Amino acid sequence: MASVTFDVIVVGSGAGALLAAIRAADQGLKPLVIEKTSLIGGTSALSGGGIWIPCNHDQARAGVQDSLEDAFRYVRTCARGEASDDRVLAYVETARVMADYLRQIGVAYRCMPLYADYYPTLPGARPGGRTMDPVDFNAAKLGPQALEQVRPTNPGQLIFGRMNINAFDARTMLAKEPRANWVLAKIMLRYFVDYPWRLKSRRDRRLTGGQALMAGLFHAARQRNIPIWTDTSLQSLIVDGARVAGVVVRRGGADGREQREERLSARRAVILAAGGFERNQAMREQYLPQPTDQGWTATPPGANTGDAIQAGAAVGGALHLMGLTWGVPTLLVPKEEKYRPMFVERSMPGCMVVNARGERFLNESGPYPEFQQAMFANHAATGGAIPAWIVFDADFRAKYPIGPLMPSAAVPDAKVRKSWWDQVVWKGETLAELAGRIGVDAQGLAASAARMSEFARTGKDLDFDRGGNVFDRYYGDVNVHPNPNLAPIAKGPFYAMKLWPGDIGTKGGLLTDREARVLDSGGQVIPGLYCVGNNSASVMGPAYPGAGSTLGPAMTFAYRAIAEICGQPMALERTDLLESAA
Repeated sequence: MASVTFDVIVVGSGAGALLAAIRAADQGLKPLVIEKTSLIGGTSALSGGGIWIPCNHDQARAGVQDSLEDAFRYVRTCARGEASDDRVLAYVETARVMADYLRQIGVAYRCMPLYADYYPTLPGARPGGRTMDPVDFNAAKLGPQALEQVRPTNPGQLIFGRMNINAFDARTMLAKEPRANWVLAKIMLRYFVDYPWRLKSRRDRRLTGGQALMAGLFHAARQRNIPIWTDTSLQSLIVDGARVAGVVVRRGGADGREQREERLSARRAVILAAGGFERNQAMREQYLPQPTDQGWTATPPGANTGDAIQAGAAVGGALHLMGLTWGVPTLLVPKEEKYRPMFVERSMPGCMVVNARGERFLNESGPYPEFQQAMFANHAATGGAIPAWIVFDADFRAKYPIGPLMPSAAVPDAKVRKSWWDQVVWKGETLAELAGRIGVDAQGLAASAARMSEFARTGKDLDFDRGGNVFDRYYGDVNVHPNPNLAPIAKGPFYAMKLWPGDIGTKGGLLTDREARVLDSGGQVIPGLYCVGNNSASVMGPAYPGAGSTLGPAMTFAYRAIAEICGQPMALERTDLLESAA
Protein backbone atom coordinates (compact mmCIF):
# COMPACT_ATOMS: atom_id res chain seq x y z
CA MET A 1 0.00 0.00 0.00
CA ALA A 2 1.25 3.45 -0.90
CA SER A 3 1.80 5.98 1.91
CA VAL A 4 1.07 9.72 1.70
CA THR A 5 1.68 12.21 4.50
CA PHE A 6 -0.38 15.19 5.68
CA ASP A 7 -0.32 17.27 8.85
CA VAL A 8 -3.97 16.69 9.71
CA ILE A 9 -6.34 14.09 8.27
CA VAL A 10 -10.03 14.84 8.73
CA VAL A 11 -12.52 11.99 8.36
CA GLY A 12 -15.90 13.22 7.10
CA SER A 13 -16.99 16.29 5.14
CA GLY A 14 -19.76 17.88 7.22
CA ALA A 15 -19.62 21.23 9.01
CA GLY A 16 -17.22 20.19 11.77
CA ALA A 17 -14.93 18.43 9.31
CA LEU A 18 -14.59 21.29 6.82
CA LEU A 19 -14.27 23.90 9.56
CA ALA A 20 -11.39 21.89 11.03
CA ALA A 21 -9.65 21.60 7.66
CA ILE A 22 -10.09 25.31 6.85
CA ARG A 23 -8.82 26.40 10.26
CA ALA A 24 -5.86 24.03 9.93
CA ALA A 25 -4.96 25.52 6.56
CA ASP A 26 -5.23 29.04 7.98
CA GLN A 27 -2.79 28.01 10.71
CA GLY A 28 -0.24 26.87 8.14
CA LEU A 29 -0.95 23.14 8.31
CA LYS A 30 -1.48 20.75 5.42
CA PRO A 31 -4.91 19.10 5.84
CA LEU A 32 -6.69 16.34 3.94
CA VAL A 33 -10.43 15.64 4.06
CA ILE A 34 -11.71 12.15 3.26
CA GLU A 35 -15.39 11.40 2.59
CA LYS A 36 -16.79 7.90 2.13
CA THR A 37 -19.64 8.93 -0.19
CA SER A 38 -19.49 10.70 -3.55
CA LEU A 39 -21.03 13.92 -2.17
CA ILE A 40 -19.69 16.56 0.21
CA GLY A 41 -21.59 17.91 3.20
CA GLY A 42 -22.92 14.91 5.09
CA THR A 43 -25.97 15.43 7.28
CA SER A 44 -24.98 19.09 7.71
CA ALA A 45 -26.02 19.78 4.11
CA LEU A 46 -29.51 18.40 4.84
CA SER A 47 -29.94 20.41 8.01
CA GLY A 48 -31.42 23.81 8.67
CA GLY A 49 -27.86 25.04 9.13
CA GLY A 50 -28.59 26.66 12.48
CA ILE A 51 -25.93 27.01 15.17
CA TRP A 52 -26.61 27.60 18.88
CA ILE A 53 -24.20 30.36 19.91
CA PRO A 54 -24.68 32.14 23.25
CA CYS A 55 -23.32 35.71 23.50
CA ASN A 56 -22.87 35.83 19.72
CA HIS A 57 -21.68 38.86 17.75
CA ASP A 58 -25.11 39.61 16.26
CA GLN A 59 -27.14 39.79 19.46
CA ALA A 60 -26.47 43.47 20.10
CA ARG A 61 -27.85 44.43 16.68
CA ALA A 62 -31.01 42.49 17.47
CA GLY A 63 -31.34 43.96 20.96
CA VAL A 64 -30.71 40.64 22.70
CA GLN A 65 -28.98 40.54 26.08
CA ASP A 66 -27.05 37.42 27.09
CA SER A 67 -24.35 36.34 29.52
CA LEU A 68 -21.81 33.55 29.79
CA GLU A 69 -23.00 32.89 33.32
CA ASP A 70 -26.54 32.17 32.15
CA ALA A 71 -25.39 30.18 29.14
CA PHE A 72 -23.14 27.99 31.28
CA ARG A 73 -25.86 27.43 33.86
CA TYR A 74 -28.41 26.57 31.16
CA VAL A 75 -26.25 24.05 29.25
CA ARG A 76 -24.94 22.54 32.49
CA THR A 77 -28.53 22.00 33.66
CA CYS A 78 -29.46 20.49 30.29
CA ALA A 79 -26.44 18.15 30.30
CA ARG A 80 -27.51 16.61 33.64
CA GLY A 81 -23.99 15.64 34.59
CA GLU A 82 -23.36 13.71 31.35
CA ALA A 83 -20.78 16.25 30.11
CA SER A 84 -17.93 17.60 32.21
CA ASP A 85 -18.29 21.17 33.47
CA ASP A 86 -15.04 22.30 31.87
CA ARG A 87 -16.21 20.96 28.49
CA VAL A 88 -19.51 22.83 28.84
CA LEU A 89 -17.64 26.01 29.73
CA ALA A 90 -15.26 25.55 26.80
CA TYR A 91 -18.23 25.38 24.50
CA VAL A 92 -20.13 28.43 25.72
CA GLU A 93 -16.92 30.50 25.77
CA THR A 94 -15.57 29.45 22.37
CA ALA A 95 -18.80 29.24 20.36
CA ARG A 96 -18.91 33.01 19.80
CA VAL A 97 -15.23 33.04 18.74
CA MET A 98 -15.91 30.28 16.22
CA ALA A 99 -19.00 32.09 14.88
CA ASP A 100 -16.96 35.23 14.33
CA TYR A 101 -14.36 33.14 12.48
CA LEU A 102 -17.12 31.83 10.20
CA ARG A 103 -17.94 35.42 9.32
CA GLN A 104 -14.28 36.11 8.55
CA ILE A 105 -14.04 33.21 6.10
CA GLY A 106 -17.19 34.20 4.25
CA VAL A 107 -19.85 32.08 6.00
CA ALA A 108 -22.08 34.75 7.50
CA TYR A 109 -24.71 34.15 10.20
CA ARG A 110 -27.39 36.25 11.88
CA CYS A 111 -29.11 35.62 15.18
CA MET A 112 -32.81 34.78 15.40
CA PRO A 113 -34.10 37.10 18.13
CA LEU A 114 -37.50 35.41 18.48
CA TYR A 115 -36.41 31.75 18.34
CA ALA A 116 -36.40 30.58 21.96
CA ASP A 117 -34.20 28.02 23.63
CA TYR A 118 -35.94 24.64 23.70
CA TYR A 119 -36.38 24.59 27.50
CA PRO A 120 -37.50 28.16 28.23
CA THR A 121 -38.34 27.47 31.86
CA LEU A 122 -34.85 26.25 32.84
CA PRO A 123 -32.45 28.63 34.63
CA GLY A 124 -30.36 30.64 32.18
CA ALA A 125 -32.65 30.09 29.16
CA ARG A 126 -33.32 32.91 26.71
CA PRO A 127 -36.52 33.68 24.75
CA GLY A 128 -34.43 34.16 21.61
CA GLY A 129 -31.14 35.25 20.08
CA ARG A 130 -28.86 32.28 20.71
CA THR A 131 -29.78 30.34 17.58
CA MET A 132 -28.18 31.75 14.43
CA ASP A 133 -29.29 31.14 10.84
CA PRO A 134 -26.95 31.24 7.82
CA VAL A 135 -27.18 34.27 5.59
CA ASP A 136 -28.27 33.25 2.07
CA PHE A 137 -25.32 32.13 -0.09
CA ASN A 138 -25.04 32.80 -3.83
CA ALA A 139 -24.32 29.45 -5.51
CA ALA A 140 -22.60 31.27 -8.37
CA LYS A 141 -19.60 31.72 -6.07
CA LEU A 142 -19.10 27.97 -6.30
CA GLY A 143 -20.28 27.49 -9.85
CA PRO A 144 -22.63 24.80 -11.14
CA GLN A 145 -20.06 21.98 -11.27
CA ALA A 146 -18.83 22.48 -7.71
CA LEU A 147 -22.41 22.86 -6.47
CA GLU A 148 -23.23 19.41 -7.82
CA GLN A 149 -20.59 18.01 -5.45
CA VAL A 150 -22.55 19.30 -2.42
CA ARG A 151 -25.23 16.96 -1.11
CA PRO A 152 -28.67 18.44 -1.96
CA THR A 153 -31.13 19.37 0.76
CA ASN A 154 -34.24 17.54 1.94
CA PRO A 155 -37.29 17.95 -0.34
CA GLY A 156 -39.21 19.18 2.70
CA GLN A 157 -37.04 22.27 2.86
CA LEU A 158 -37.92 23.38 -0.67
CA ILE A 159 -40.97 25.28 -1.87
CA PHE A 160 -42.68 23.25 -4.58
CA GLY A 161 -39.58 21.05 -4.61
CA ARG A 162 -37.50 23.81 -6.22
CA MET A 163 -36.95 26.97 -4.19
CA ASN A 164 -34.85 27.30 -1.05
CA ILE A 165 -36.23 29.13 1.96
CA ASN A 166 -34.41 30.44 5.01
CA ALA A 167 -35.61 30.18 8.60
CA PHE A 168 -36.86 33.76 8.78
CA ASP A 169 -39.04 33.44 5.68
CA ALA A 170 -40.25 30.00 6.75
CA ARG A 171 -41.47 31.36 10.05
CA THR A 172 -43.22 34.32 8.37
CA MET A 173 -45.05 31.99 6.01
CA LEU A 174 -45.95 29.23 8.46
CA ALA A 175 -47.10 31.64 11.15
CA LYS A 176 -49.12 33.52 8.49
CA GLU A 177 -47.69 36.87 9.43
CA PRO A 178 -49.02 39.87 7.45
CA ARG A 179 -46.02 39.73 5.08
CA ALA A 180 -46.43 36.00 4.31
CA ASN A 181 -47.91 36.31 0.82
CA TRP A 182 -45.38 38.96 -0.19
CA VAL A 183 -42.48 36.81 1.02
CA LEU A 184 -43.72 33.82 -1.00
CA ALA A 185 -44.23 35.97 -4.09
CA LYS A 186 -40.74 37.44 -3.77
CA ILE A 187 -39.11 34.00 -3.46
CA MET A 188 -40.99 32.67 -6.48
CA LEU A 189 -40.32 35.76 -8.59
CA ARG A 190 -36.60 35.67 -7.79
CA TYR A 191 -36.42 32.02 -8.82
CA PHE A 192 -38.41 32.22 -12.05
CA VAL A 193 -36.72 35.33 -13.45
CA ASP A 194 -33.26 33.87 -12.84
CA TYR A 195 -33.05 32.30 -16.30
CA PRO A 196 -29.24 32.59 -16.66
CA TRP A 197 -28.68 30.40 -13.60
CA ARG A 198 -31.52 28.00 -14.29
CA LEU A 199 -29.96 27.20 -17.66
CA LYS A 200 -26.83 26.11 -15.81
CA SER A 201 -28.28 24.19 -12.85
CA ARG A 202 -31.57 22.71 -11.65
CA ARG A 203 -30.71 23.82 -8.13
CA ASP A 204 -31.69 27.23 -6.81
CA ARG A 205 -28.97 29.90 -6.97
CA ARG A 206 -30.14 31.17 -3.58
CA LEU A 207 -28.80 28.69 -1.03
CA THR A 208 -30.20 28.72 2.50
CA GLY A 209 -29.89 26.71 5.70
CA GLY A 210 -27.48 23.79 5.60
CA GLN A 211 -26.95 24.35 1.88
CA ALA A 212 -25.67 27.88 2.55
CA LEU A 213 -23.44 26.63 5.35
CA MET A 214 -21.87 23.78 3.42
CA ALA A 215 -21.55 25.68 0.15
CA GLY A 216 -19.85 28.49 2.07
CA LEU A 217 -17.44 26.09 3.79
CA PHE A 218 -16.76 24.22 0.55
CA HIS A 219 -16.04 27.54 -1.17
CA ALA A 220 -13.61 28.49 1.61
CA ALA A 221 -11.92 25.08 1.36
CA ARG A 222 -11.54 25.46 -2.41
CA GLN A 223 -10.02 28.91 -1.98
CA ARG A 224 -7.36 27.29 0.23
CA ASN A 225 -6.80 24.37 -2.18
CA ILE A 226 -7.65 21.84 0.52
CA PRO A 227 -7.79 18.34 -1.00
CA ILE A 228 -11.10 16.54 -0.44
CA TRP A 229 -11.10 12.87 -1.44
CA THR A 230 -14.60 11.51 -1.98
CA ASP A 231 -15.42 7.79 -2.31
CA THR A 232 -12.75 7.24 0.33
CA SER A 233 -13.77 5.20 3.37
CA LEU A 234 -11.93 4.83 6.67
CA GLN A 235 -10.85 1.25 7.34
CA SER A 236 -8.78 1.66 10.50
CA LEU A 237 -6.50 3.97 12.43
CA ILE A 238 -2.73 3.56 12.35
CA VAL A 239 -1.09 3.54 15.78
CA ASP A 240 2.60 4.25 16.34
CA GLY A 241 3.36 3.39 19.94
CA ALA A 242 0.70 5.20 21.97
CA ARG A 243 -0.03 7.76 19.26
CA VAL A 244 -2.54 7.66 16.41
CA ALA A 245 -0.36 8.42 13.41
CA GLY A 246 -2.62 8.01 10.39
CA VAL A 247 -5.40 6.07 8.70
CA VAL A 248 -5.92 3.16 6.38
CA VAL A 249 -8.51 4.02 3.74
CA ARG A 250 -10.16 2.36 0.78
CA ARG A 251 -10.46 4.56 -2.30
CA GLY A 252 -12.45 4.19 -5.47
CA GLY A 253 -15.41 1.99 -6.28
CA ALA A 254 -17.53 4.73 -7.82
CA ASP A 255 -18.15 4.64 -11.57
CA GLY A 256 -16.68 1.17 -11.78
CA ARG A 257 -13.23 2.20 -10.59
CA GLU A 258 -11.23 -0.49 -8.84
CA GLN A 259 -10.96 -0.08 -5.09
CA ARG A 260 -7.56 0.10 -3.48
CA GLU A 261 -6.24 0.48 0.04
CA GLU A 262 -3.86 3.26 1.03
CA ARG A 263 -2.01 4.20 4.20
CA LEU A 264 -2.12 7.91 4.96
CA SER A 265 0.19 9.35 7.59
CA ALA A 266 -0.74 12.26 9.85
CA ARG A 267 2.16 14.23 11.32
CA ARG A 268 0.01 16.09 13.83
CA ALA A 269 -3.43 14.49 14.20
CA VAL A 270 -6.40 12.57 12.89
CA ILE A 271 -9.76 14.26 13.44
CA LEU A 272 -12.82 12.02 13.30
CA ALA A 273 -15.86 13.98 12.10
CA ALA A 274 -17.83 11.33 10.22
CA GLY A 275 -21.19 11.48 12.00
CA GLY A 276 -22.97 8.96 14.17
CA PHE A 277 -24.17 5.37 13.74
CA GLU A 278 -27.85 5.84 12.93
CA ARG A 279 -27.51 4.00 9.59
CA ASN A 280 -25.96 0.93 11.22
CA GLN A 281 -28.82 -1.42 12.16
CA ALA A 282 -26.61 -3.74 14.22
CA MET A 283 -25.30 -0.84 16.33
CA ARG A 284 -28.81 0.53 16.72
CA GLU A 285 -29.99 -2.80 18.07
CA GLN A 286 -26.99 -2.99 20.39
CA TYR A 287 -27.32 0.49 21.88
CA LEU A 288 -30.64 2.25 21.17
CA PRO A 289 -34.13 1.84 22.68
CA GLN A 290 -36.34 -0.71 20.97
CA PRO A 291 -37.99 -0.88 18.54
CA THR A 292 -35.42 0.70 16.25
CA ASP A 293 -34.99 0.85 12.50
CA GLN A 294 -32.27 2.59 10.50
CA GLY A 295 -34.90 3.26 7.86
CA TRP A 296 -36.67 5.77 10.14
CA THR A 297 -33.71 8.15 10.21
CA ALA A 298 -33.69 11.35 8.16
CA THR A 299 -29.95 11.16 7.40
CA PRO A 300 -28.33 10.07 4.11
CA PRO A 301 -28.45 6.35 3.22
CA GLY A 302 -24.99 4.83 3.09
CA ALA A 303 -23.51 7.44 5.43
CA ASN A 304 -23.25 7.64 9.24
CA THR A 305 -22.69 3.91 9.73
CA GLY A 306 -20.48 4.28 12.79
CA ASP A 307 -17.22 3.33 11.06
CA ALA A 308 -15.22 6.11 12.71
CA ILE A 309 -16.74 5.41 16.13
CA GLN A 310 -15.73 1.77 15.83
CA ALA A 311 -12.26 2.71 14.61
CA GLY A 312 -11.78 5.00 17.59
CA ALA A 313 -13.03 2.37 20.00
CA ALA A 314 -10.62 -0.17 18.45
CA VAL A 315 -7.64 1.94 19.58
CA GLY A 316 -9.01 2.34 23.11
CA GLY A 317 -11.44 5.25 22.83
CA ALA A 318 -14.19 5.27 25.46
CA LEU A 319 -17.84 5.42 24.37
CA HIS A 320 -20.50 7.56 26.03
CA LEU A 321 -24.23 8.37 25.58
CA MET A 322 -24.64 5.53 23.11
CA GLY A 323 -28.32 5.02 23.97
CA LEU A 324 -29.40 8.46 22.75
CA THR A 325 -30.32 10.11 19.45
CA TRP A 326 -31.18 13.58 18.22
CA GLY A 327 -34.78 12.48 17.87
CA VAL A 328 -37.43 13.78 15.51
CA PRO A 329 -40.69 12.30 14.18
CA THR A 330 -40.36 11.16 10.58
CA LEU A 331 -42.70 9.95 7.85
CA LEU A 332 -42.30 7.90 4.70
CA VAL A 333 -42.79 9.60 1.32
CA PRO A 334 -42.68 7.16 -1.63
CA LYS A 335 -39.70 7.54 -3.98
CA GLU A 336 -37.75 9.74 -1.56
CA GLU A 337 -34.39 8.24 -0.55
CA LYS A 338 -34.94 8.73 3.17
CA TYR A 339 -37.72 9.36 5.66
CA ARG A 340 -38.77 12.98 5.95
CA PRO A 341 -38.47 14.78 9.31
CA MET A 342 -41.43 16.74 10.68
CA PHE A 343 -40.00 19.66 12.60
CA VAL A 344 -42.59 22.44 12.67
CA GLU A 345 -45.88 21.57 10.96
CA ARG A 346 -47.12 19.79 14.09
CA SER A 347 -47.09 23.18 15.87
CA MET A 348 -49.79 24.65 13.69
CA PRO A 349 -53.28 24.86 15.24
CA GLY A 350 -55.88 22.25 14.34
CA CYS A 351 -53.87 19.04 14.58
CA MET A 352 -53.17 16.49 17.28
CA VAL A 353 -51.01 13.38 17.70
CA VAL A 354 -52.58 10.18 19.02
CA ASN A 355 -51.69 6.57 19.75
CA ALA A 356 -53.64 3.46 18.75
CA ARG A 357 -56.16 4.20 21.51
CA GLY A 358 -56.90 7.56 19.87
CA GLU A 359 -55.38 9.30 22.89
CA ARG A 360 -53.04 12.28 22.91
CA PHE A 361 -49.83 11.63 24.84
CA LEU A 362 -47.64 14.71 24.28
CA ASN A 363 -47.37 18.39 23.51
CA GLU A 364 -47.38 18.41 19.71
CA SER A 365 -45.61 21.80 19.61
CA GLY A 366 -42.76 20.84 21.92
CA PRO A 367 -39.11 20.23 20.98
CA TYR A 368 -38.73 17.38 18.51
CA PRO A 369 -36.32 15.29 20.67
CA GLU A 370 -38.92 15.25 23.44
CA PHE A 371 -41.54 14.30 20.88
CA GLN A 372 -39.55 11.22 19.91
CA GLN A 373 -38.86 10.27 23.52
CA ALA A 374 -42.58 10.61 24.33
CA MET A 375 -43.32 8.15 21.52
CA PHE A 376 -41.00 5.57 23.09
CA ALA A 377 -42.38 6.16 26.58
CA ASN A 378 -46.01 5.88 25.53
CA HIS A 379 -45.31 2.86 23.37
CA ALA A 380 -43.73 1.14 26.35
CA ALA A 381 -46.87 1.90 28.36
CA THR A 382 -49.56 1.21 25.74
CA GLY A 383 -47.92 -0.65 22.86
CA GLY A 384 -49.58 1.76 20.43
CA ALA A 385 -47.41 4.83 19.87
CA ILE A 386 -45.00 3.42 17.27
CA PRO A 387 -46.24 4.43 14.84
CA ALA A 388 -48.25 7.40 16.08
CA TRP A 389 -50.72 9.39 14.00
CA ILE A 390 -50.96 13.11 13.43
CA VAL A 391 -54.62 13.90 12.80
CA PHE A 392 -56.03 17.14 11.35
CA ASP A 393 -59.26 18.43 9.89
CA ALA A 394 -60.33 20.20 6.70
CA ASP A 395 -59.58 23.67 8.05
CA PHE A 396 -55.99 22.68 8.87
CA ARG A 397 -55.66 20.97 5.50
CA ALA A 398 -56.79 24.15 3.71
CA LYS A 399 -54.39 26.48 5.51
CA TYR A 400 -51.13 24.74 6.30
CA PRO A 401 -48.50 22.56 4.64
CA ILE A 402 -47.70 19.27 6.34
CA GLY A 403 -45.12 16.74 5.24
CA PRO A 404 -45.15 16.69 1.43
CA LEU A 405 -48.71 18.11 1.25
CA MET A 406 -49.15 21.73 0.30
CA PRO A 407 -52.31 23.41 1.68
CA SER A 408 -55.44 22.31 -0.14
CA ALA A 409 -56.03 25.94 -1.03
CA ALA A 410 -53.04 25.48 -3.37
CA VAL A 411 -53.17 21.72 -4.05
CA PRO A 412 -56.66 20.25 -3.46
CA ASP A 413 -57.16 16.58 -2.72
CA ALA A 414 -58.03 15.84 -6.35
CA LYS A 415 -54.52 16.89 -7.36
CA VAL A 416 -52.65 14.99 -4.64
CA ARG A 417 -50.58 12.13 -6.04
CA LYS A 418 -52.65 8.94 -6.05
CA SER A 419 -49.72 6.94 -4.66
CA TRP A 420 -49.76 9.07 -1.51
CA TRP A 421 -53.27 8.08 -0.43
CA ASP A 422 -53.14 5.38 2.26
CA GLN A 423 -49.33 5.55 2.21
CA VAL A 424 -48.54 9.13 3.18
CA VAL A 425 -51.96 10.46 4.09
CA TRP A 426 -55.22 8.78 5.07
CA LYS A 427 -58.67 10.39 4.76
CA GLY A 428 -62.13 9.87 6.20
CA GLU A 429 -65.29 11.91 5.84
CA THR A 430 -65.85 11.47 9.57
CA LEU A 431 -63.53 10.82 12.49
CA ALA A 432 -65.05 7.35 12.83
CA GLU A 433 -64.29 6.55 9.19
CA LEU A 434 -60.73 7.84 9.57
CA ALA A 435 -60.26 5.79 12.74
CA GLY A 436 -61.28 2.67 10.85
CA ARG A 437 -58.85 3.39 8.04
CA ILE A 438 -55.84 3.90 10.32
CA GLY A 439 -56.66 1.28 12.94
CA VAL A 440 -57.20 3.69 15.83
CA ASP A 441 -59.93 3.40 18.47
CA ALA A 442 -62.84 5.48 17.17
CA GLN A 443 -64.26 6.49 20.55
CA GLY A 444 -60.85 7.53 21.81
CA LEU A 445 -60.18 9.58 18.69
CA ALA A 446 -63.54 11.35 18.90
CA ALA A 447 -63.03 12.12 22.58
CA SER A 448 -59.54 13.53 21.95
CA ALA A 449 -60.79 15.74 19.12
CA ALA A 450 -63.64 17.05 21.25
CA ARG A 451 -61.27 17.79 24.12
CA MET A 452 -58.85 19.59 21.80
CA SER A 453 -61.70 21.67 20.41
CA GLU A 454 -62.62 22.75 23.94
CA PHE A 455 -58.96 23.63 24.65
CA ALA A 456 -58.97 25.76 21.51
CA ARG A 457 -62.02 27.66 22.78
CA THR A 458 -60.46 28.42 26.18
CA GLY A 459 -56.87 28.78 24.93
CA LYS A 460 -55.54 26.38 27.58
CA ASP A 461 -54.39 22.82 26.94
CA LEU A 462 -55.12 21.23 30.31
CA ASP A 463 -53.37 17.99 29.39
CA PHE A 464 -49.98 19.04 27.98
CA ASP A 465 -49.98 22.87 28.05
CA ARG A 466 -49.47 23.16 24.30
CA GLY A 467 -48.82 26.79 23.42
CA GLY A 468 -48.02 27.61 27.02
CA ASN A 469 -44.49 28.87 26.41
CA VAL A 470 -42.58 31.07 23.99
CA PHE A 471 -40.95 28.15 22.18
CA ASP A 472 -44.30 26.52 21.32
CA ARG A 473 -45.75 29.77 20.06
CA TYR A 474 -42.90 30.54 17.65
CA TYR A 475 -44.48 28.38 14.94
CA GLY A 476 -48.07 29.07 15.90
CA ASP A 477 -50.50 30.97 13.67
CA VAL A 478 -50.42 34.62 14.77
CA ASN A 479 -54.00 35.04 13.52
CA VAL A 480 -55.43 32.36 15.82
CA HIS A 481 -56.63 33.40 19.28
CA PRO A 482 -56.48 32.97 22.20
CA ASN A 483 -53.76 30.32 21.65
CA PRO A 484 -51.83 30.31 18.33
CA ASN A 485 -51.17 26.55 18.65
CA LEU A 486 -54.76 25.44 19.27
CA ALA A 487 -57.75 25.26 16.92
CA PRO A 488 -60.81 22.98 16.81
CA ILE A 489 -60.54 19.59 15.12
CA ALA A 490 -64.14 19.45 14.01
CA LYS A 491 -64.63 20.00 10.30
CA GLY A 492 -64.64 17.03 7.92
CA PRO A 493 -63.11 15.51 6.02
CA PHE A 494 -60.40 14.41 8.44
CA TYR A 495 -56.85 13.34 7.66
CA ALA A 496 -53.98 11.47 9.28
CA MET A 497 -50.29 10.82 8.68
CA LYS A 498 -48.17 8.03 10.16
CA LEU A 499 -45.20 9.12 12.30
CA TRP A 500 -42.14 7.10 13.35
CA PRO A 501 -39.58 7.78 16.10
CA GLY A 502 -36.88 8.92 13.70
CA ASP A 503 -33.75 10.97 14.21
CA ILE A 504 -31.32 13.37 12.59
CA GLY A 505 -28.36 11.55 14.09
CA THR A 506 -27.14 9.67 17.14
CA LYS A 507 -25.82 11.52 20.20
CA GLY A 508 -23.38 8.93 21.49
CA GLY A 509 -19.82 8.36 20.38
CA LEU A 510 -16.24 8.74 21.48
CA LEU A 511 -15.73 10.53 24.77
CA THR A 512 -13.64 13.68 24.39
CA ASP A 513 -12.21 16.43 26.56
CA ARG A 514 -12.57 20.18 26.13
CA GLU A 515 -9.98 20.21 23.33
CA ALA A 516 -11.84 17.45 21.42
CA ARG A 517 -9.10 14.92 22.27
CA VAL A 518 -10.39 11.36 22.50
CA LEU A 519 -10.19 9.81 25.97
CA ASP A 520 -9.72 6.18 26.90
CA SER A 521 -11.72 4.30 29.55
CA GLY A 522 -9.39 5.63 32.25
CA GLY A 523 -9.92 9.23 31.19
CA GLN A 524 -6.48 9.55 29.60
CA VAL A 525 -5.89 11.31 26.28
CA ILE A 526 -5.15 9.15 23.23
CA PRO A 527 -2.37 11.17 21.56
CA GLY A 528 -3.00 12.26 18.00
CA LEU A 529 -6.74 11.45 17.96
CA TYR A 530 -9.49 14.07 18.02
CA CYS A 531 -13.23 13.78 17.48
CA VAL A 532 -16.05 16.27 16.84
CA GLY A 533 -19.73 16.36 15.89
CA ASN A 534 -21.95 13.29 16.19
CA ASN A 535 -18.81 11.17 16.00
CA SER A 536 -18.29 12.24 19.62
CA ALA A 537 -20.51 12.07 22.69
CA SER A 538 -22.54 15.29 22.80
CA VAL A 539 -21.52 18.12 25.13
CA MET A 540 -25.27 18.67 25.58
CA GLY A 541 -25.72 15.32 27.33
CA PRO A 542 -29.21 13.86 26.89
CA ALA A 543 -30.79 17.25 26.05
CA TYR A 544 -31.24 19.55 23.06
CA PRO A 545 -30.80 23.09 24.46
CA GLY A 546 -31.75 24.88 21.25
CA ALA A 547 -31.75 24.80 17.46
CA GLY A 548 -28.16 24.39 16.32
CA SER A 549 -27.02 22.22 19.24
CA THR A 550 -25.39 19.75 16.85
CA LEU A 551 -23.64 22.00 14.33
CA GLY A 552 -22.62 24.64 16.88
CA PRO A 553 -20.58 22.24 19.02
CA ALA A 554 -19.25 20.36 15.97
CA MET A 555 -17.58 23.47 14.60
CA THR A 556 -16.67 24.96 17.98
CA PHE A 557 -14.75 21.89 19.13
CA ALA A 558 -13.17 21.61 15.67
CA TYR A 559 -11.91 25.16 16.20
CA ARG A 560 -10.55 24.30 19.65
CA ALA A 561 -8.98 21.09 18.34
CA ILE A 562 -6.91 22.93 15.74
CA ALA A 563 -5.69 25.40 18.38
CA GLU A 564 -4.50 22.50 20.54
CA ILE A 565 -2.93 20.69 17.58
CA CYS A 566 -0.97 23.86 16.80
CA GLY A 567 0.34 23.99 20.37
CA GLN A 568 -1.83 26.96 21.28
CA PRO A 569 -4.67 25.50 23.40
CA MET A 570 -7.42 27.94 24.29
CA ALA A 571 -7.42 28.60 28.02
CA LEU A 572 -10.72 28.83 29.87
CA GLU A 573 -11.54 32.40 30.84
CA ARG A 574 -14.28 31.99 33.46
CA THR A 575 -12.86 29.34 35.76
CA ASP A 576 -14.79 31.05 38.55
CA LEU A 577 -17.91 29.49 37.03
CA LEU A 578 -16.37 26.04 37.47
CA GLU A 579 -15.51 26.82 41.06
CA SER A 580 -19.01 28.03 41.84
CA ALA A 581 -20.52 24.94 40.18
CA ALA A 582 -18.32 22.49 42.12
